[in-house]
Amino acid sequence: MNKHADHMPCSMSRVKGTRSPIMAKGAGLRLLMLVLLGLSLSACSTTPKVTGSVEPPLRRYEDFVKPGQPNMLNVKDSVEGFNRGSYRFNYYFDEYFYLPVVRGYEFIMPNYLEDRVSDAIDNLGEITNLTNNLFQFKFKSAGITVSRFVINSTIGVGGLWDQAGKMGLKRQTEDFGLTLGHYGTGSGTYLMLPVLGASNVRDTTGLVADLATSNYLGPVAWIDDTTFTYAYSGIYAVDRRHRTPFRYRQTGSPFEYELIRTLYTMKREFDIEQGNETK
Repeated sequence: MNKHADHMPCSMSRVKGTRSPIMAKGAGLRLLMLVLLGLSLSACSTTPKVTGSVEPPLRRYEDFVKPGQPNMLNVKDSVEGFNRGSYRFNYYFDEYFYLPVVRGYEFIMPNYLEDRVSDAIDNLGEITNLTNNLFQFKFKSAGITVSRFVINSTIGVGGLWDQAGKMGLKRQTEDFGLTLGHYGTGSGTYLMLPVLGASNVRDTTGLVADLATSNYLGPVAWIDDTTFTYAYSGIYAVDRRHRTPFRYRQTGSPFEYELIRTLYTMKREFDIEQGNETK
């Protein structure tokens, strides 16, 4: 069974060889496109079978609210037309491309090896946790993140095992969207991004910043190799979807679009509030 569930690493020496600014920019763009292609709305080793109509629920909650009654699912959604089209696209992309790839990965890989891949990905991704904890002046959490990386990279054999977690050092997950929220930045309008899923203006900005951090300070920057860049991006994308339990049309709600929008907004605001309470 999977034991992981998370959102999106420290100094290591580069291998020999340097790349020109043009090559670096090109590699960065390729990485960004690959990750964008692979990510989806935020870990199961099996995918529920879809039965009945393959059409996603498209009914609008607002059409069923009686006049004068408050809309309990109200979230600022200034580009709802685009968002609903993106939601529909995401359903078909997920159902007919992304999940079949993930199911193939799960069929080939034993659960034990799936967990090793997930642990290694988490270890390499500690760079964004570290930078965002530092941006929020959470020095204790930053210290724990550094300790986790050192322990898991050594005793955990390159992060294949989360030995730090077994020692009680829990992962201090942060991202730049939460950092912006920590300093009072509003969420802005809701966004349903193609492939990536639920977001908002603040979190989309944070995602771009975290991708840049990972590209220029993370594993792709440590190893100047195009093959590694493609391999890491592909494995990261499959592993992320593998660990995401959400499946479109599995909520049981005829108003799934509004439900996702509301739950995502509530979850992110809750994470910001929780983060502000702990330093």
